[in-house]
Amino acid sequence: MIEILENIEKKIEKLFEKDTSGHDIYHLKRVMNVALTIQEKEGGDRLIIAVSALLHDLHRIMQNETGKFCSPKESIPKIREILDSENLTEIQKNNILHCIEYHEEYNFSANGKTVSDIETLILQDADNLDAIGAVGIGRTFSFGGVYKVKMWMPEKPFDRETYDESEKDPSIIHHFYSKLMKLKNNMNTETAKNMAEKRHKFMELYLQMFFEEWQGNI
Repeated sequence: MIEILENIEKKIEKLFEKDTSGHDIYHLKRVMNVALTIQEKEGGDRLIIAVSALLHDLHRIMQNETGKFCSPKESIPKIREILDSENLTEIQKNNILHCIEYHEEYNFSANGKTVSDIETLILQDADNLDAIGAVGIGRTFSFGGVYKVKMWMPEKPFDRETYDESEKDPSIIHHFYSKLMKLKNNMNTETAKNMAEKRHKFMELYLQMFFEEWQGNI
């Protein structure tokens, strides 16, 4: 397993080295480490989870190259090329591709969640945990800078009933409410739910401070 992960990391380092949107190689490693921590308590195939975590954001690179939204499903052919060069069975490859294709499902999106295998659920949890808390806040504003999303537009209403990855929010603060603040209740495993509590509370404190400073109250 270690050799496979090292090989894959070497292959994707250059692909992600220029990313400044919060989807860089460090994000991939954090998601992998968190996913493996969850796996220790929740079970599942450790290799499938680790490899899926390292490769889950290849569609982000494709999006940067094309300038158009790309879903995880669109990255499957390129990911298969990487997997074909490793000592993996066809079943393992298919399970990894399945995890990646369905890792961006939310219970607050129009389609909701459709998968139930523990490997995909853990990948979802690990990826979402890295989107909240102190690191998540930093990543969110980095994303906004790259894609020219304004920090806050108080004149715009919070009117998104369901979340869609292909649609950008009018501001980063809007994104907190359309997605990030909902992720705590979107966690699948008990381990991730416990981990999300502290990160969620930190975001609540941050937003409280943000609005107080915005109004000039402190």
